[in-house]
Amino acid sequence: MKFHTFGDKTKKPVMLIHGMLNPWQIWETAIEALSGDYYVIVPELDAHTEEEPTSFRSVESEAAEILDFLLTVTGGHLYLLCGLSMGGRIAATLAGFPEMHVENLVLDGAPLLKVSKLLVGIMKKSYIGIIRKSRARDPKVLESAKRDFLPEKYIPYYLKIADHMEEESVKNILNSVFSAFTYKKYSDDCRILFMHGTKGNESVSKKAAMKMKSVNPQTEIMCFDGYAHAYLASFEPEKWVETVKDWAVKQKKTGD
Repeated sequence: MKFHTFGDKTKKPVMLIHGMLNPWQIWETAIEALSGDYYVIVPELDAHTEEEPTSFRSVESEAAEILDFLLTVTGGHLYLLCGLSMGGRIAATLAGFPEMHVENLVLDGAPLLKVSKLLVGIMKKSYIGIIRKSRARDPKVLESAKRDFLPEKYIPYYLKIADHMEEESVKNILNSVFSAFTYKKYSDDCRILFMHGTKGNESVSKKAAMKMKSVNPQTEIMCFDGYAHAYLASFEPEKWVETVKDWAVKQKKTGD
């Protein structure tokens, strides 16, 4: 894992955690929008490092490695913690560590529910197939990625990830991300925004959002009708940033 930092270290710290097969550069717009007012930290998660291969073991091990970094750099404090898809699962785990103090937690499409072994097995075959074809620069896979997964400008970064990603890491990611999640009661001053769409597998995120709100009543749920999983953050990043900034400002005024 690597950590990329932007802005003034003396300002309030913000962390942005990318999703599965996302390059860390997916946060480029958010970094530009936030780094003037905040100290922005962006992990380059294991199995997603572009310069050299690394292995993904579990969501918990990723969260623990991030915790160690934050305890050194910010004392375990974050003004804003955002996680996209798999990154949302990691963020929700990280926020539950007793050493962490998170003021604002944003989960976008976080899969916080157990999925059947049969479905996980199907996903493993699918993702491993996508990785293999991406390494071979299969034009159909790349066109599909640009249409449904990542804007074209991020495809070269994605291909670096695909070239390095071990198939064992793919299996570990899916086993861990879609295992049972223990919902914790965060502190009352940890405000939570859970975002999800309505298309495709967003029913998982919707159920997770409702469960999060039942355990943490301070959770606000935002549903983006007609949007697929992680589409807003990936393809309309300006709108995503504006939504999160407006929500955080509203939370601050409510807290005051």
